[in-house]
This record gives sequence, structure tokens and C-alpha cells, in this order.
Amino acid sequence: MKILCLGGGPAGLYFAISMKLRDSAHEVTVIERNRANDTFGWGVVLSDDALSRMQNNDPKSTGAIRDNFIYWDDIAVIRDGRRDVSGGHGFAGIGRKKMLTLLQERARELGIEMRFETEFDSADSYRADYDLVVASDGLNSRIRTEYQDVFKPDIDTRLCKFIWLGTHQKFNDAFTFIFERTEHGWMWAHVYQFDEDTATFIVECSQQTWDNFGFEFMSKEEIVETCRRVFEGHLDGHELMSNAAHLRGSAVWMNFPRVICERWYHDNVVLMGDAAATGHFSIGSGTRLAFDSAIALADYLHSEPTLQDAFERYQEERRLEVLRLQSAARNSLEWFEDVERYFDLHPIQFTYSLLTRSQRISHENLRLRDPDWVRRAEDWFQEQAGGQTGRAPMFAPFKLRGMTLKNRVVVSPMAQYKAVDGKPTNWHLVHYGERAKGGAGLVYTEMTCVSPEGRITPGCPGLYTPEHEAAWTEIVDFVHDETDAKICCQIGHSGRKGSTNIGWEGMDKPLKDGNWPVISASPIPWSPENAVPQEMTRAQMTEVTDQFVTATRMAERAGFDMVELHAAHGYLVSSFISPVSNQRGDEYGGSLENRMRWPLEVLRAMRAAWPEDKPMSVRISANDWVGEDGVTPQEAVEIARMFREAGADIIDVSAGQTTTEARPVYGRMFQTPFSDRIRNEAGIATMAVGNIYETDHVNSILMAGRADLVCLARPHLADPYWTLHAAVKLGDTASEWPLPYLAGRDQARRLAEREAEEIRA
Repeated sequence: MKILCLGGGPAGLYFAISMKLRDSAHEVTVIERNRANDTFGWGVVLSDDALSRMQNNDPKSTGAIRDNFIYWDDIAVIRDGRRDVSGGHGFAGIGRKKMLTLLQERARELGIEMRFETEFDSADSYRADYDLVVASDGLNSRIRTEYQDVFKPDIDTRLCKFIWLGTHQKFNDAFTFIFERTEHGWMWAHVYQFDEDTATFIVECSQQTWDNFGFEFMSKEEIVETCRRVFEGHLDGHELMSNAAHLRGSAVWMNFPRVICERWYHDNVVLMGDAAATGHFSIGSGTRLAFDSAIALADYLHSEPTLQDAFERYQEERRLEVLRLQSAARNSLEWFEDVERYFDLHPIQFTYSLLTRSQRISHENLRLRDPDWVRRAEDWFQEQAGGQTGRAPMFAPFKLRGMTLKNRVVVSPMAQYKAVDGKPTNWHLVHYGERAKGGAGLVYTEMTCVSPEGRITPGCPGLYTPEHEAAWTEIVDFVHDETDAKICCQIGHSGRKGSTNIGWEGMDKPLKDGNWPVISASPIPWSPENAVPQEMTRAQMTEVTDQFVTATRMAERAGFDMVELHAAHGYLVSSFISPVSNQRGDEYGGSLENRMRWPLEVLRAMRAAWPEDKPMSVRISANDWVGEDGVTPQEAVEIARMFREAGADIIDVSAGQTTTEARPVYGRMFQTPFSDRIRNEAGIATMAVGNIYETDHVNSILMAGRADLVCLARPHLADPYWTLHAAVKLGDTASEWPLPYLAGRDQARRLAEREAEEIRA
């Protein structure tokens, strides 16, 4: 096969080497516009798993690269004069220039032709003369642009400004993150050693800080000197250096472009490396992506029957892997974009948040890397919560007004559809009783409706008759008499999503008969199948507010420890908040202030009817998942602030379910970032919810300060004793079991110890 690589960076060179290793008869040429010893980067970071794949592919070049590595296990975080160090992370750094030199030497040894200082503007002029043309021409790929109608690149230019610099100051003991507060705003640096004398020093800041400094109007020399002055306390007299001789003035600063292409090949032209997809430098994945893609394509070109088949498999499999890495990279870069919201966190919690920012490192994974550091972090968390050292964050107590929870686990509201005429039944007594016995600190009721017309389905419970109050009192009394859990009543009104089937008979589908009239902020049906709701009048607002107050007073008499206003998921209160369902032309529609007017009236009225020493929550949908046309995460911060000022003690942060047009992005803990943002920007306690199902999830969310309580729904449907079983799994012996179940507890602990011994053996 006659092969041409357009671009002599890591992707092009390593692919050329990989092809020659598989068949020395291949004729491989690499064209590079720069000189052989030119490079505009500083150091390259590779993880242990990337090195192992390279070792399997080409032991010789990998050995040469390893011989020139600087290794470190530690990550150091420096902020406010404090240096916090976590170990066990396993990275290696090498100078980009040295790495390219070693790959060039290996390429020559294998008979690969390399043409340096050779310009190319188009792949078209080469396609007829080569069997395969590899576009490995980097971030600003000309070939990608040439065929952009085919490749369809999606380029997302990110928010922060950054500059690649170097220094001869030693940072050879740890990958170091430095955060410095200046008169113009925060700046931070990503620093790592890559040879005996030099370290990469990437300086980053927000656009606002960049503007405040006036970097746009500085020369390159002035920019580098300004950065040196900011970080001089960490440089021990050494300079910062730029090797971007081809750039002038503020052009040395960049905004990272996240690139992913819909298609990776066109006829016999294929994209590779940064031309196809980029990985943000904060997780060091760019060079890894290049090497992995080179290995994969070389494999497929020798395993698949045709060039087309090889390209198809390469695109399908590599694109999936790239998307996974880009997801982690997006989490990481967004953490840095929003880092200023975390500067109020305690230094230990700040470091933990940084270490787990990509969600690739979980709580227990971090424990495997550095058990001593995690133990210190957990003990700090327990101490500041008034808990017991030696226990995981999920077992720390939490106080809201006069209510103290024994731990941070919450049984999330889950519709049961078992009520009769709004009255809870024995099903509810057993359902909530079992979950209260199961060890969670707080148990929620499903949405409890304020009127017959406020029910979602005929099977939904209510709090609008004395019989309802009596039934709920029996349930609450059982929880308080037999367990140390607290119980919260979630109070709501279905709005336009009412008069529908119970869940397993067709969620949100209208009843076949026996329908009741529905109301909403505007006369917009939930779907074409659902009834058109009546637009609420001012008189109806007063009436429904009174119903919320009546339900709140009943909840107090029933003995509930806490109540929650359900202002999420497209139900009545939510329909006022979201512009997708509120298109009113009066003072209750339009601006956020207007859309929040009635929901805040309801909360204030509930707060006035609820005892001062008992807490109140509000559940919100923090994202309508319809872009700027709906509630956005940014607007959700303002919504939370308004509810806080109206009397809410904690925000239960959910998302979506406000419109059938929503396009949510699912994944593990997919709604937790909304909780994180609200907690750390609005300054109010939050609950995280949404695809949270492991102890690792719970502990990492709490330890990183992304929420104060963690709600689990489906895990508690499958296992009412999820929290007690989690305690056994984590070796926590302080969790109290119901006295009749102690024999079961002891056996569970013995079995867990036996399993642990077998694993160690």
C-alpha cells in the first residue's frame, strides 16, 4: 500500500511507524511543513494505560520514550498559600520535541520517507497518487476544512484563555496546580516537569480576568512577564518562557476548541489526531488519542477486507472511545471554566473536587490511589458536620433548622399509584415503613396532592381530607416510633399533567373515562393527546394557594419533619416557572420575575403555615433541555436564590420533564452538575438526584461539595435496605440496624469479611 501522511506530529509519525511494523512492504511518506526540530509545545503527558498499549504496539519506540520520561505519582494543589498533595496517580512526562525526535528516528530506521519544510494546502493533489492519505495536520487541519461538507466538524470554542509557557524551575515531584488571586481576578497554572531541566507551565484564566489585565494590548514579552509576576512566588527566581516564535502579541493566548467530526473519512482520505478530535489538556488526553487512533487504524487496515470496511470500523469504534474521553475532558474543562465558584470550599474539599472533576476518578478509586489522603479528607468532612471520624461522607449527619438527619442518604419521591380516592393505604404504610427501617436519613413521600383535581392519576395520594391526614399520621407515627429516620411530605398539584393513567397503564396518557378538568399557567396541553388546560385566573391562584396551605397544616398535624413544594417536572407550579409552558401576557408571565411571582406566593404562604423550627424544601427542574427557549442551568441559579429568599432551606435539584420537546443528556449522575452549580453559586444547600445508584456516587458528590444530600430512587425500589447494605459493603459498623434484624446484620458483615478475604487471597 502506498501511504501519505499529511502532518508529521505524533499522530502522523506513529501511524506511519505502526503501518510499517505490520507490513514492511508499505511505502509510507510523511510530509511536514515545519523543520524536523521545530515544535511549538512543551511537554507531553501520558498515563500508564496509554503506555501499555504503545508497548504492545512497538516496544522499541516505547522503550526509547520511556527512557526519557520524568515520572510522578503525586498531584499537588496550591491555593491561598496551602499545598495539598495526593498520591498514586501514575503519570509520565516527556518533551514534545524529544518525543518527535525519537519517533523520527524510529521512522527512518523502518524506511519511512519524511519530507520536512514541505507545504501542502490540499489532499486532492495527492489522492490519485496514493492508496491512502492520512490527514494528521493538527488542530487547524486544512484537510478537514477542505472536505468540511463531508467531515462536518463540530467545533466548540471554550471559554477560558490559556497560554503554553515553560520554566526551568523544578516541579519534578508532582503534577502541580497553582491558583493565584490577583487584583484583576484569579489565574491558575497547570505545571509538570518533562525533562531534567524544564517544566510545562500552562497559564489559564477567565475571559473577564484576561480583559481586566489588558492582555489584548500587550506584547508577547509583556504577557510572559506579567504571568511571571503573578506566579513568581512559585518560580524561585526562574523565568517563564515562550517558544511560540511564530506568534505576536496576544495571539499567544488561545481558547481551546473542542473538535469532533461526524465523519472521519472521505474516499481514501482519513482524519487522525487533533484533525479528527481534540482532548483538553487538563486531562492530558490529546497525544493519547493520537497514538490510540494510529494503532487502531493500522490494525483495521490489516484485519478488514477493504479500505472502506477498515474506515467504517475505525470511525465507529474510535469515535465512541473519543466521545468517552471528550466527555471526561468536558467535565474537566468545565470545572476550570467555573473554578471561581469553588474558591469558598475548604482547601481539602477544593482539592477533592479538582481530583474528581472529570468523573473518571471515583471515591473508591481515589482511595486505592491514596488511602491516607482520602481518610484525612473523610475525617475532615465528618468533623465539620459534627459526625464520627472514620466513616464515609454519606454517614455524616446533616442539620436543617431543628431537624438533624443521621446521614446524607435520601429515599427520593417515587409514585406508587396505590392510593384510593387520595387516601394512602396499607401499601404506603409498608412501603415507607420499610424504607425508613432501611437506614436512610430521610424518606420522602411521593407527590401528595392538594385537591382531587390536583392529582396526577386516580392512584395518587392527597392531603385534603381528614381521612388523608389520619392515614398519613399512622405512617409518620410508625416511622418515628420504630426508626430514627425523618420523613418529608412532598406537596404538589399536577396541573396540565393531571387526569392521566397510573404509571404502568400509560404514563402521562389521559384517562379513557372519568377525566377531570385541568389547569395550567397557559392553555397549552402537555401533548396533543392530553386535554387543553384552562389558563389559571387570579381567583384560582388564590384558591390553589389556600389548598397548599391547608395541605401544609395537615402535614404539620400528621407529624412530618419537613415539607417540600413540588415546583418541577411540568406540574402546576413548574408550569409557571418554565417559559415553555408559561406564555401569559399578564404580570405572571414573561420575565423570570413575573413567572416566579405565583410560585413564590405559594412558598411564602406554606412557610407561614409551617413551624419555624422545621425545614422546607423546593424541588425544581434546573434545565428544560430545550436550550435558551426554556429554563437553563444559569437561570436555575436565580430561581433557587428566589426560593431561598422566600423561605426555602434546601433545593431539591432535578431537571426536565417539563415538555415533550426536551432532549436530555443522560449518564451517571447526569443532573448533579445542576446541583453543584446552584449550591456553589446561589449559596444554598442542595439535594442531588438522577441516575445515582452507587455508594461511590454518593460519597463523591458529598465530598466534592456538589450537594448536601443525595437522593436515590430506583435503588430503593430494588432494595429498601440499600443504606444498611451499603454500610456493610463499606465496613461501617456504626450504622444502627433495627433490633430484630441484628442477626441478619451480623451474618451480612461476616459474609462481607469473607468475600474481602477471598479477594485479597
